[in-house]
Amino acid sequence: MAGSLAILACNGALPVQIAGAYPDALKITLAGIPHQLGVDTDEYPIEKLGSVFAALKEAGITRLVFAGSLARPAMDPSAFDEVMTAVAPRLLAAMQRGDDALLRTVIEIFEEQGVSVVGAHELLPELTADENLRIGPEPTAADMDDMRRACEILSALSPLDVGQGCAVAGGQCLGIETVRGTDALLDYIAATPDNLRRGHKGVYVKAAKTGQDLRIDMPVIGPATARAVAAAGLAGLMIEPGRVMILDRETTFGLFEEAGVFLISKAL
Repeated sequence: MAGSLAILACNGALPVQIAGAYPDALKITLAGIPHQLGVDTDEYPIEKLGSVFAALKEAGITRLVFAGSLARPAMDPSAFDEVMTAVAPRLLAAMQRGDDALLRTVIEIFEEQGVSVVGAHELLPELTADENLRIGPEPTAADMDDMRRACEILSALSPLDVGQGCAVAGGQCLGIETVRGTDALLDYIAATPDNLRRGHKGVYVKAAKTGQDLRIDMPVIGPATARAVAAAGLAGLMIEPGRVMILDRETTFGLFEEAGVFLISKAL
């Protein structure tokens, strides 16, 4: 039931979309993490994690969704409460193993408190794309070859917890998404000289990593992605069906159409 749900709001439009679908949900955020929800959102310092758990328990919360882009807030160890002091060694150890390990540890900590972590796509199934979605022009045979090459690269890197995106042109890897994210990668590709693309525009593939916990870290595209793919001079974007969220679908699809750039969903 909606009343048992809490939204931990992070950056972007997703928390607003979930709050609109679940108006009775408790809305919380952590100090230092930007969000776009209104004044009825309760803010807690990350150092006082015990107060977060107490608020969830008092409100009868049994489910929680992490919504939006979650940055790592700065923490002051001298301000840790008893709960944060107890879990900090686990969090610090997980940080050394990459984002996936850290996020899995965060989920474990919340679920140890009796709160099940659910994915945004579980609350709003329409966020993801079915297989064989196609917006814009038909990919060429060369584009399909580049998509296969990008998928091979992402599959090889997946165990290393590196990134969720790869761009390829003429079989040549133009770039791999790292900690700076999709926008930084596409900005970098936009500056790539034409001669390095071997006469091809190239494609961008966005997909979840193998074993990635999609409840808290599902890849996302939206209008900004559509604009950036077009600005980078790429022929199009391929996403993994059921494992990549599309925000503001109507606007996103319209931007791909307008730019003459394709968006397709296809299994890796």
